[in-house]
Amino acid sequence: MYQLSFNIKTPNGVKTLSKQEFINEYWQKKPALIKSGFNDFVDPISPDELAGLAMEECIESRLISNHNNEWQAHHGPFEDFELLTPKNSTLLVQAVDHWHPEAAALIEPFRFIPNWRIDDLMISFSTPNGGVGPHLDQYDVFIIQGQGKRHWRVGESKQTFNEVIPCKDLLQIDGFDACIDEVLEAGDILYIPPGCPHEGYAVENAMNYSVGFRAPNQREMLSSFSDYLIDNDSGNKRYSDPNLQLRQNPGAFLQSEVNDVKAQMLDALNNSHDFNLWLLQSLSEAKHDLDLAPIEDEFDENYLIELLQQSCEINRLGGLRCFYLSTDHSVLFAVNGEVLTLPASCLEWVKVLCENVTVTSDQIKSSTSCSHFIQNFTNLLNEGYWYID
Repeated sequence: MYQLSFNIKTPNGVKTLSKQEFINEYWQKKPALIKSGFNDFVDPISPDELAGLAMEECIESRLISNHNNEWQAHHGPFEDFELLTPKNSTLLVQAVDHWHPEAAALIEPFRFIPNWRIDDLMISFSTPNGGVGPHLDQYDVFIIQGQGKRHWRVGESKQTFNEVIPCKDLLQIDGFDACIDEVLEAGDILYIPPGCPHEGYAVENAMNYSVGFRAPNQREMLSSFSDYLIDNDSGNKRYSDPNLQLRQNPGAFLQSEVNDVKAQMLDALNNSHDFNLWLLQSLSEAKHDLDLAPIEDEFDENYLIELLQQSCEINRLGGLRCFYLSTDHSVLFAVNGEVLTLPASCLEWVKVLCENVTVTSDQIKSSTSCSHFIQNFTNLLNEGYWYID
């Protein structure tokens, strides 16, 4: 298990912060260089293994090169890696935590940020001078330096930038003022808030691990909520105006009517049942494929109860998004776009499943007395979302 230490490099030296102090001072506020965030860091995956993942149809990958200032981007899957040249190239593979358990363990130290905000683990391998150019991201990211070294420049968000498009797949910006200008070594971690310009180039063959976070915008959320209402035949209340006001010009749209339309729309958002189910369903959906294996022998509830009385370990599928919302009378348990409504008495066991990647039978053995939990957890096992070694 990786142990994360917030050793922040400042102009006056290195200061060590608690998680709460880091959130208070840096989270979504300013970038930070965390020196030796992981002591004695050992890469959980090799460049050859990463290349193997980039050859898979169901895994998103890209290869970026910059030769003679001509940028090119190629999308996987790749049959070979002749484009990964000895210099000026980068291979990026998305959502590696879905496919590689050892690499997925890198996300765990960052779960002081809630599960629903964490997105995935992207891993890159770069040859000397390889990178993706200066750019902005609209989400938080922790970038862990693995083998090799990488030179990073990071600026604060309060700057004006011009967008540059060197090729259709890359959105870069022009020059920026850097507040961090450092060469990172194995175990160093860079934290970059949304909107902060940054660029990194490998000094030598280098591996980097990016733990990214979700930050949906209003347009995405409103569109998704509308889709939910349509799919569930909800939000059918029509506009009405029993107290219609006469006006001199029939073309006039009164401010009171604008307010009434807005109130009608807000009524849909204020419907707690629809809103909560949509929110949990939407945010628990995986953006990338999961490594779901077909179940050879399905579980039944009696067999699960027998297993929980024994000593066994239950593992959560890599990249599976799960979290819960506790209400007065129930607990809403969101798993990969599904929302299960369970009695409030199930909260203890739902918490265990959300908090731990690996659960022991002892931790949820007491659930055998609750038919609601056992029935739903049996279904989740048969979906392949959890599996028993």
